[in-house]
Amino acid sequence: MNILAIGDIVGEIGVKKIVKELPKLKEKYNIDFCIINGENSAGGMGITKKIFDSLINAGADVITMGNHTWGKKDIFSFIDDKRIVRPANYTKGLPGNDYSIFNKNNKKIVIVNLIGRTSMGILSENPFTVANEIYNKLKKQVDIFIMDFHAEATAEKIAMGYYMDGKYTIVYGTHTHVQTADDQLLEKGTAYITDIGMTGPKKSVIGMDIGVSFKRFVTSLPERYKLADSEAMVNGCIFKINDETNRTEEIIRINNR
Repeated sequence: MNILAIGDIVGEIGVKKIVKELPKLKEKYNIDFCIINGENSAGGMGITKKIFDSLINAGADVITMGNHTWGKKDIFSFIDDKRIVRPANYTKGLPGNDYSIFNKNNKKIVIVNLIGRTSMGILSENPFTVANEIYNKLKKQVDIFIMDFHAEATAEKIAMGYYMDGKYTIVYGTHTHVQTADDQLLEKGTAYITDIGMTGPKKSVIGMDIGVSFKRFVTSLPERYKLADSEAMVNGCIFKINDETNRTEEIIRINNR
């Protein structure tokens, strides 16, 4: 089984790019299942029903979220759809799915979205204990565990990879928008990468207009957030899963700049 994870879609430029490129990627790499992080897809913050539908229609099986989950109020109209998963360690009682289970190629796949606590500025439960609780709850009924860990700190993401090694099939990071070159198969079999990157404007500061970014860093004054307007790139990873062991055999990074 070939599983494709696409990095944070940033703005409408990113949406248009992946809607155009996803069918080609799926055909080229014989993709069986596709996950897209969509928490920045609507103007850089949040997601709308229109964008959600366009990503699903383009070939995504599930959309994961992050710190901007509630950025657009429109999300409350479809947050309970199993094809969208918000961080499982958000405050208990919030609407939406802690995880979603899908049947594909006679395998049960669970998609778990978690948010980090280091430098994220969001009140959340411990992602490590929540990840373990979900695993213990589902390990007898699920074949493949996949985690999108939406976190800022590299150390927190690496620690999660090792903590879940041998339990989760795949642990990959999102949020920092820069693809890392540390993709690896850990000692006990878990596929890991610190960040799968961003799908959005190439000439930008992690999606933001360069001039606006200069003003923020040079003057330290607040500046209205503005997305960059440039040619788009696609970032993500393909994880090739052995059907007998349910373990990843190969990781292919996509960095279509």
